[in-house]
Amino acid sequence: QVQLVESGGGLVQAGGSLRLSCAASGRTFSRSAMGWFRQAPGKEREFVAAISWSGARTSYADSVKGRFTISRDNAKNTVYLQMNSLKPGDTAVYWCGADSAYRYTIVGPYDYWGQGTQVTVSS
Repeated sequence: QVQLVESGGGLVQAGGSLRLSCAASGRTFSRSAMGWFRQAPGKEREFVAAISWSGARTSYADSVKGRFTISRDNAKNTVYLQMNSLKPGDTAVYWCGADSAYRYTIVGPYDYWGQGTQVTVSS
């Protein structure tokens, strides 16, 4: 089985930055997309960003384009989400997800999920 563990969340002021990490362990898988979803209080879970196995393709929600950057280091089995120019509306629990195999579509839904990490942006 694959386990995903997110880290890097916390409290930051509006306009600040955070870098989330998601480390994968357990049974390895290749050519698999990974991505991030988030859920704000009282809201439904929404897609944030995704990246293909090679990193050649990325996708972002309109609300974070130009502010967030997703990347991955396959040697470390880790995906990152660099979040800049954070807004109070970015406050949410952020989940990392991963597919179990290659799929052309990279935006999920995914087969594996982490436990989530809280991001809080103060105004």
